[in-house]
Amino acid sequence: MNNIKHVFFDLDHTLWDFDKNSGFTFYKIFKLNNIDTRLKDFLEVYEPINLKYWKMYREERVTKSALRYGRLKEAFDAINIDVEDDMINHLSEAYIEHLTTFNHLFDGTFEILDYLQDKYELHIITNGFEEAQERKMTTSKIRSYFKTITNSEMVGVKKPNPRIFNFALDIANANAEESIMIGDSLEADVEGADNIGMDTIHFDYKDVHNSHNFKRITNLKAIENHL
Repeated sequence: MNNIKHVFFDLDHTLWDFDKNSGFTFYKIFKLNNIDTRLKDFLEVYEPINLKYWKMYREERVTKSALRYGRLKEAFDAINIDVEDDMINHLSEAYIEHLTTFNHLFDGTFEILDYLQDKYELHIITNGFEEAQERKMTTSKIRSYFKTITNSEMVGVKKPNPRIFNFALDIANANAEESIMIGDSLEADVEGADNIGMDTIHFDYKDVHNSHNFKRITNLKAIENHL
């Protein structure tokens, strides 16, 4: 891979440990708002519901506000907890506010970024909300590694739409043939980047996708085997 000059990373579930930080956030806001439920029970239903809503958001089938409300409403309904709409809306705002106060990264994040930064230009492409993503990178102390940050709200479309990848390449002054995308989502990150001619690495941190033909890693240090 001697032609690679630019490395593009996804943020959530790739560098920033979304599930861990999200769990701490729910513990905090449930305690602050006297929500009486076992966190473990809530997270078991919330995490797949959240992924479903993010898929619909990528596909322009729900708005940002509908995502924020719907994922909580469905999760509370699934565990038979009656929460008023006003409280759900309040919790959805509190969740965004407090989420970025936690800064857990995947093991090896700093090590792999240190390894790569002298050899490549590093960039972020994320579907996350602009106000939250900048705070996540700042509080977790990784913002300075990246030359450019592209988020879906800047472009008006979300990964895997080719427009967001082309936008990111343009502001990075990069060509697809000299760029690689690393992310956890097969659909949004890997297939999306591959469709415009970028090389890819699938970060399968749960080690559940081993039947595709893309380069795959289960820990960040393994990037060293490819770059």
